[in-house]
Amino acid sequence: MRLRWLLLTTFLALVMSAANPAPAAETVWSGLVIADNVPEPTAAPVELKKFEQTLRELFGYNHFNVIGESSKRLKTGEEDWLASSKYFSLRVDSRGETPAGYVLDLKLFKEKELLLETEAKLSKSSPLVIKGPQVGGGQLLLVLIVK
Repeated sequence: MRLRWLLLTTFLALVMSAANPAPAAETVWSGLVIADNVPEPTAAPVELKKFEQTLRELFGYNHFNVIGESSKRLKTGEEDWLASSKYFSLRVDSRGETPAGYVLDLKLFKEKELLLETEAKLSKSSPLVIKGPQVGGGQLLLVLIVK
């Protein structure tokens, strides 16, 4: 009787897992963006197009240039990746998934100097934008988007 119950339970578990496949892994795009004001701004990069107007209103800049980027497919919540440019790099360590998004550890470096270390929550429904240091006449922005 126990064997029959065990086999039935195992069979039902297999059927249920086949009927409800695990959610597909999502891709997170991370970018190092220089925001500045120029006389004749060019169009925002594709990744920033959806919320370009919001960025303009929030930060007061009319031009956004991606200087470093990375895309990573999140599967297990244990990945890490690096978006880097000539002087700056952003290290992202995923600490796990919540129903609303991801918990991330972020580290921003200027060359080898650690400028910022923080934990952040990245929503699946809206981008995460963090204002970084002043760079020349502009501002460094750290942008993460779930695609």
